[in-house]
Amino acid sequence: MQQDAVTERRNNIAPIPFEADAPFLKIVGELPRELNGTLYRNGPNPQFDAPGAHWFVGDGMLHAFHLEEGRASYRNRWVRTPKWLAEHDAGRALFGGFGRKLPDAPTQLTDGGVANTNIVFHAGKLLALEEGHLPTEIEPGTLATRGYQNYQNRIAGAFTAHPKVDPITGELVFFGYNAAGPLTPALSYGSIDASGKVTRFERFETPYASMVHDFIVTENHVLFPILPITGSMERAMSGKPPYAWEPEKGAYVGVMKRSGTAKDIVWFRAEACYVFHVMNAWEDGDRIVADVMQFEEAPLFPHPDGRPTDPDKSRARHCRWTFDLSGNTDRFQQIYLDDLTGEFPRIDDRRAGLRSRHGWYACANPRLPMFGALSGIVHVDGTGKRLGQYLLPAGDTISEPVFVERSKDAAEGDGWLLAVVWRARENRSDLAVFNATDIEAGPAALVQLGHRVPDGFHGNWVGAQ
Repeated sequence: MQQDAVTERRNNIAPIPFEADAPFLKIVGELPRELNGTLYRNGPNPQFDAPGAHWFVGDGMLHAFHLEEGRASYRNRWVRTPKWLAEHDAGRALFGGFGRKLPDAPTQLTDGGVANTNIVFHAGKLLALEEGHLPTEIEPGTLATRGYQNYQNRIAGAFTAHPKVDPITGELVFFGYNAAGPLTPALSYGSIDASGKVTRFERFETPYASMVHDFIVTENHVLFPILPITGSMERAMSGKPPYAWEPEKGAYVGVMKRSGTAKDIVWFRAEACYVFHVMNAWEDGDRIVADVMQFEEAPLFPHPDGRPTDPDKSRARHCRWTFDLSGNTDRFQQIYLDDLTGEFPRIDDRRAGLRSRHGWYACANPRLPMFGALSGIVHVDGTGKRLGQYLLPAGDTISEPVFVERSKDAAEGDGWLLAVVWRARENRSDLAVFNATDIEAGPAALVQLGHRVPDGFHGNWVGAQ
């Protein structure tokens, strides 16, 4: 009972109020000598409390774990966005939720970007991302902020936190919602080649204004999910939730050939659901198969009148979507592959957009009352069957597991999983390193921090150059 009381009293959402460098971290176990590079992690860490601010909109803080020859160091820095700099100078919050300025904020202040969701490396650039603004370029070693990256003014507006790198061409494929302004139904779509040159950028209209967090890319197609967390300027102006759950709108997914244009999009329909994250997708003859983490009802966002969604339905499960491109139906199929609550799915990124045989995601422990907390990792095969599962001690929580291949030519899945773990009793964090195909054995090594890394969103490994 006392143990449960401890875990109920604490969580790992609150920000940490400092930046730090830890050049020599204690290691329990042995770090693989081949693991040389940096795990970058991003997440919300508000500099100041703001009234009514959603957790999603806290200032971005980057956490970098550098591993080299069996040793480990750590550095964290806030992303110095225009918002962060203005609030730092003012010594107080100037923005509330979703870019909304507070009444006493200076009138010339317009940029509420937070760069808090993901961090990716492409064409020699390290980019901190959130879905409302352009990418923010980061200096890899120091984590210093270099500023917005617009690729010689070839892109503009919102840029997804979940771009996809084609493992064959090295091309970065991206989109952005609210492309015609806040809470509008327009999307942008584009690509940046392996050298960092923008090769495509266009905009198109979707069935309704939606929060489109992730999208789907295969070898020859790109899919845009329009799901009913809806955006409404009318609601926002009247003090109601700017984003809300409206299941009566239904679910749409637009399918477009990568060689085609937005005019060629075919819209598929299904029952209302919500998906924040896609595991992977591939082509199978005249079908597209996509594995996603699907909610029956959206979490974290209310109905338009402010009523909360049903918590029993607001949990994600591994689900397979199938699209028949032969023209026989405009409905897509949704089949749950597991009943386990989970989120933050990852694969061996060398199989992105291609049929894959390994996937991992963070899961909840169904034996604990705190069912919503992510406290383990699941390893699945290409059919969704569980190959392994690891659960943390009661109260501890885990972040997104990031796969790192053993070598460039290693078999799919041969490598390690890296995940940041919060130790509830000690109120600090570890970087856990697992053998990716034997997660049930537990971490092969733990890199121990003296403080905690707050719950965050996404990260990626960048190997030593």
